[in-house]
Amino acid sequence: MPRLRICALALSLLLPAPIAAAADADPVVAAPAGSVRGVVEHDIRIFRGIPYAQAPVGERRWRPPAALADWDGVRDASKFGAACMQPKPRAGNIYAGDLPAMSEDCLSLNVWAPENAKNAPVFVWIHGGSLMAGSGAEPLYDGSALARRGIVVVTINYRLGMFGYFAHPALSAEAPDHVSGNYGLLDQIAALQWVKRNIGAFGGNAANVTVAGESAGALSVMYLMTAPAARGLFAKAVAQSAYMVSAPALRDRVNGMVPAEEQGSDLAAKLGATDLAALRALPAETIADKVPTTGYFPFPAIDGKTVPRQLVDSFDRGEQAPVPILAGFNSGEIRSLRFLLPKPPADAAAYEAAVRAGYGEFADMFLARYPAKTIDESMLAATRDAMYGWTAERLVSDQAAAGKGAYFYLFDHGYPATQEWNLHAFHASELPYVFGTASRTPPLWPKIPDTLAERKLSEAMGDYWASFAATGKPQAKGWPDWPDYADDRGFLHFADTPRAGHNLFPGTAALHEAVVCRRRAAGDIAWNWNVGIIAPPLPPKAEGCQ
Repeated sequence: MPRLRICALALSLLLPAPIAAAADADPVVAAPAGSVRGVVEHDIRIFRGIPYAQAPVGERRWRPPAALADWDGVRDASKFGAACMQPKPRAGNIYAGDLPAMSEDCLSLNVWAPENAKNAPVFVWIHGGSLMAGSGAEPLYDGSALARRGIVVVTINYRLGMFGYFAHPALSAEAPDHVSGNYGLLDQIAALQWVKRNIGAFGGNAANVTVAGESAGALSVMYLMTAPAARGLFAKAVAQSAYMVSAPALRDRVNGMVPAEEQGSDLAAKLGATDLAALRALPAETIADKVPTTGYFPFPAIDGKTVPRQLVDSFDRGEQAPVPILAGFNSGEIRSLRFLLPKPPADAAAYEAAVRAGYGEFADMFLARYPAKTIDESMLAATRDAMYGWTAERLVSDQAAAGKGAYFYLFDHGYPATQEWNLHAFHASELPYVFGTASRTPPLWPKIPDTLAERKLSEAMGDYWASFAATGKPQAKGWPDWPDYADDRGFLHFADTPRAGHNLFPGTAALHEAVVCRRRAAGDIAWNWNVGIIAPPLPPKAEGCQ
């Protein structure tokens, strides 16, 4: 039977929440999944809290997202959906802001579209937060400014923490494909499938989708680039401050990492749950608040299905999505992430001795870039380059080698508050410039001054990102052409203004690639987290490695 289409007056009398009528001026979109009524704010149509899948909750926890039945009538899309379950933010966290109410039933997305959008490029944003926190509803990710550039912006929620990245032998045993974990990644794939089916109704072009994210969102972008189930769901990728670190295998002990199922069993024991029924009976709030105290760190697991192998191996084999990419990192990444640094050594001699013990024949190269005379700055830079810099350059290098557009950047911009707090170009500080949300940053974020120079930088970055989403080539009128990485390792340097350059930090990516190569060949050492003075002894030279 065809879906009933009845007028707004009848809806106001007949339909319960969350389906409701609103003012005649509010936009209604009849999508294949069902009709939604949004709002118009400053010439942008906004649809909030649209469910894209059914999250398995309670006694059905830790299963892939379930298909959501199409609905009849008009669903209210004026308010954001619930944020996914997560712990309360730490006091003093500059990234923490107000979130909507939390729930396990949180798989929703939000759409910002120009009023007369037709066949417009689509920009799907995946939020960061270490796979533990965040929401697509954060004011920082408001899509209005980007949408005014003629693109449709989508932000999504996906399951976090133990809810999204929990593997366990009993979960694998009950699953049809005999794997577990990666539920948050499966949520992201379900959201992209919803976009492919429905975004045309909002004026978007389902064949011109860019998947984008920052930090854990950029990590997710890389996994989507290598996930077989995500192939064909997007045409371009943006990875801001991604980190291609080693991941645990589901059952095998490789790269010095405890198998994901073993981690899950250990976590269940710490929560006092003896079986799946007990785990699923735990209140969601208990899980969200208690799990972070156990030392458990959520991460995708190599399951041979959704995650076929280590990211770096997939890219080496050319198995990643053959799409243009825009990727980069910030000069001050670790200034706001000092928990990633070990305790500094007592003096320069101790620093140099630790580096020589860990880097062997590469120690002189390492010390030339990260000298002992400036220990703090050297430790900040070394961890930045080993995690974020190496990853970004590897991404653009691999896509350029595959004959795809590859655009590399360094965000190196500061302003008075960041200089005062020693946070110059800190992790995620490029976000308000890309989204044009300088006035909507979290409460403790270093306040961005409302000056012409700051607005111009934001306008330029928004233009570059939006044009990349539209055409696969980032351009901004009145600003330098962004050279392709294939053109002598071209990049764009965002300082006070954008400047084009070539060969960023010569030899640095090659140094970290050489170290990672040997660790991969050894097979029993993780990479990228163990940097500088805590690096394990460099493995011997292996075939294919320096």
